[in-house]
Amino acid sequence: MRMTFQFNFSIEDHLENELTPLGGGTLALDSSEESLVSESQKGKHRDKKCSTEEFDLPRDPSGEPKSVRNAAVFQDTDSSLSVANSSSNLEPYEKQLCLRIAKEHAMPKDLKKVLENKVIEMLPGLQRVNISVVKTILLKENFPGENIVSKSFSSHSDLITGVYEGGLKIWECTFDLLAYFTKAKVKFAGKKVLDLGCGSGLLGITAFKGGAKEIHFQDYNSMVIDEVTLPNVVANSTLEDEENDGNELDVKRCRKSKVVQDLCKCRFFSGEWSEFCKLVLSSEKVFEKYDLILTSETIYNPDYYGTLHQTFGRLLDKNGRVLLASKAHYFGVGGGIHLFQKFIEERNVFETRTLEIIDDGLKRFLIEMTFKSPR
Repeated sequence: MRMTFQFNFSIEDHLENELTPLGGGTLALDSSEESLVSESQKGKHRDKKCSTEEFDLPRDPSGEPKSVRNAAVFQDTDSSLSVANSSSNLEPYEKQLCLRIAKEHAMPKDLKKVLENKVIEMLPGLQRVNISVVKTILLKENFPGENIVSKSFSSHSDLITGVYEGGLKIWECTFDLLAYFTKAKVKFAGKKVLDLGCGSGLLGITAFKGGAKEIHFQDYNSMVIDEVTLPNVVANSTLEDEENDGNELDVKRCRKSKVVQDLCKCRFFSGEWSEFCKLVLSSEKVFEKYDLILTSETIYNPDYYGTLHQTFGRLLDKNGRVLLASKAHYFGVGGGIHLFQKFIEERNVFETRTLEIIDDGLKRFLIEMTFKSPR
């Protein structure tokens, strides 16, 4: 006689990383850390809607949205750019993604309050808040809304797909791109710039200090914008004011007025990329596209390539360019520069050019993307 037993059980979060997830996992991007987030853990945190309809996709005659992998149509009102490509061999890029609604974050009137409880550190030519201190404070406080710090801490991961996308860490490639700005003497003056997946916002801050006429900062998580990006921008805008010992009241008022005027060039957004596109495109009667989009370590997950490609296509000026920094490969996540370039080539919308290869440790790349010339 043969007996069959069926067991039903669940793995609790507090078991940490002792068990390997059956459905695959996500690795932290840091080369020194390999923390897994199981599919069961990710499922617990996904409270946002998941639907292909949220991607603002072109639709077929039946009214159904076309697949992310099978179509990409971008309308450029200035150049009447319209590109449509289809392929049946573009796996594995189509997956339903959880979308976080985008919102704009207002600049607080009291700039000093933005820097309360923040420890400021110096980088060459830049200031930034100490992120470890920010995390410690947020772990102790009841942050309004979703506290990604506690979730990241309990999961032992710098990434939780659809919940936390790594904005509370400055990844290596950001410093590669900052060094390239200086080396290549990149000009920001008079340009409209987007720091996409900004995290600490150091790329956009460099553009801000370089005289860009308008800078937008975008990150997936609102907590990152409020607790890290905004304070970093304020810290760098008030640097000259703090260093000057002038005591005259009129002089101080003039400096404060200039700081406020400069900060008006900056806008801050959180949310998923397709939702961010909808928000910015609807926020201005005639949307002026970006001359320059800066992005670092945003191509680690192939599931995001379709939305990222759409974002570039919809928001980049016809004569603009994207400067993108990435590792050669993201182990455990699946993305990387070569896979992304292959994705770009298959869509036939952009052309890419390698600007620099860094062989220090994990191989890293800096590339430039521009629209292909109309034929």
